[in-house]
Amino acid sequence: MNNKLDPQLLIFAKSMRHTATDGENLMWQFLRNKRFMNLKFRRQHVIAPYIVDFFCHELGLVVELDGGQHGTDDAVEYDAERTLFIEALGLKVVRYWNHDVLGNTEVVLEDLWRVCSELKVSK
Repeated sequence: MNNKLDPQLLIFAKSMRHTATDGENLMWQFLRNKRFMNLKFRRQHVIAPYIVDFFCHELGLVVELDGGQHGTDDAVEYDAERTLFIEALGLKVVRYWNHDVLGNTEVVLEDLWRVCSELKVSK
């Protein structure tokens, strides 16, 4: 990873922490302070040139929460390119819809538990 991060990216990531979606805020309640499987997650973490919603360094796991704007053709294409870039760094990317985090929280957390368990075994 690049040790010299763009200061503007860091400032933007910090501002995003204060303008999180309802889904991101709820997910953060489960992930913060090693509450989830005793794993440390970071929020709005810079993986240049991108900012990811949540990142677990120990597992090399990126968790992205997508709202309705991610359903457009341009956004789908951008997200696919972004995922390829991040996966090329040897990281795993999982995506959940904001409305699922809010409305099917248990299902999302069960899936994330499964993903994390599989990654722990392979590390």
